[in-house]
Amino acid sequence: MMLPKQTFFFLCLLADWSWANEAHRRATNETVEYMKFLETRTFFRKRQDNQRLIHSLEAKLKNANFSSGNVTLQTNNIQSLVFKLTCDFSGLTINSSYLEKAQTRHIMQFPTELTQRACKAREAPQELRLICIYFDMKYFFQDDDNSLLLNDNILGASLVNHSVSSLRQGINISFWHNESLERYDLTCVFWKEGAGKASWGAWSTAGCETILISSYQVLCHCDHLTYFAVLMKLSSTEISMELLAPLTYISIVGCSLSTVASLLTILLHFYSSCLTWMAIEGFNLYLLLVRVYNIYIQRYILKLCAFGWGFPGFVVLLLLLWKSSAYGRYEIQIKTSQENDANSQNTSICWIKSMEIQWVFVMGYAGVTSLFNLVILIWAVKMLHGLHCREKKWESRICRDITTVLGLSVLLGVTWSLPFFSFSDFLLPQLFLSTIFNSLYGFFLFLWFCAQKRHSDLEAETSSSLQMIRTGLQSNHSPLRSPQPSSLTCSASPVPPYGTSHQEGGVEEDMAHPET
Repeated sequence: MMLPKQTFFFLCLLADWSWANEAHRRATNETVEYMKFLETRTFFRKRQDNQRLIHSLEAKLKNANFSSGNVTLQTNNIQSLVFKLTCDFSGLTINSSYLEKAQTRHIMQFPTELTQRACKAREAPQELRLICIYFDMKYFFQDDDNSLLLNDNILGASLVNHSVSSLRQGINISFWHNESLERYDLTCVFWKEGAGKASWGAWSTAGCETILISSYQVLCHCDHLTYFAVLMKLSSTEISMELLAPLTYISIVGCSLSTVASLLTILLHFYSSCLTWMAIEGFNLYLLLVRVYNIYIQRYILKLCAFGWGFPGFVVLLLLLWKSSAYGRYEIQIKTSQENDANSQNTSICWIKSMEIQWVFVMGYAGVTSLFNLVILIWAVKMLHGLHCREKKWESRICRDITTVLGLSVLLGVTWSLPFFSFSDFLLPQLFLSTIFNSLYGFFLFLWFCAQKRHSDLEAETSSSLQMIRTGLQSNHSPLRSPQPSSLTCSASPVPPYGTSHQEGGVEEDMAHPET
């Protein structure tokens, strides 16, 4: 049975209508889902990715198959509008009433000139599509200066497949604010792609005019289509000549103090030379332990001074030449807990701001020095233990050896390696031990050198007394009388010169009294 032509034609129209509605629904859902995706990716993307994301949204709105004439798509922070225009376009006004989720009031007015150039460029008039996007977030349009935007609102408009610029009538964009804007300098700007360094664009004022309608409304008159916003800066007040002179002097004094503080910060970094001198102490001890004989080095002290002061200075100079802004204000977070509430407060010091640079130029420098000196100290303890194993009465020298090892630990700066154990259960004990030992480091060095001075004086006095006794005994002996053994001369041995090396006992003496 054949269907009537009217029925067949009606069924075809119904199928076509159903297919169009399904395509419209699918395009709408895909675009809205992508807008939601953009909102959730704001804190996980790099700035360079924003250009691709924005262009992808524009492409979806451009190619989507919308059956109705005008389409409005909304999420919490992004709203999109699509308008189908013809060559007999008579102008269009869009205000925030079109958007239910718009946080603030705004209006965009498009002149009749908008479609004229596009219509003249084609032989047959076709449908034109105007896309408007409203962002209630500035994340995708952050410039290198992280500029402050009015209400964080960005309004964008584009005519699909056509560039609109140099309009005679221009486009009017009005922004409102709930509070007075008299304290701010307001500037209408547009987003210029490729003008930024770290970002994918920058805000520019070219082709835009700023008109302050009232203290609550700003009108931007621009001659092209793109993304628009209003920059906000605190207004500068006029300063009288009477106040200019004292303010200038205060600025000079303040800048001078800041310069001095920066120099002190650099000097503080230069104090890493202390670590270098600790490494030099370890190197000197290494020479006494390994190269026992023939350790004379020409101009040894001069070379040590050149390395001890010159190498840290070279490191600081290298950092200044590479990144002079590395020194500045460094925030240290201090946690305070009261009952169940945990709060944190910050304290500031002048130091190296970047943690990466600290790990290389400070922690790495200290780590290499501490590791080298720890190896030397363990080597020295091992040699002391080996010497005493060959002695019969080594128990009487345990106290002296412990004192020697403790003194060498201070001299080599072993206590400065404690901060490298600040993890897990070692954190709290390390904090106390590091604070105690390193704050008393200078005092420990003072005690070490006092003990060395006293020991040297006793050795010199003993050597002088033994020499006088030998001289007196030799003068009392008769030439015909054979010398009788003396308990002093038999039991006492000559004291070796300080700093020389001998077999067995000589190595031990050098380890107990290293020279720097």
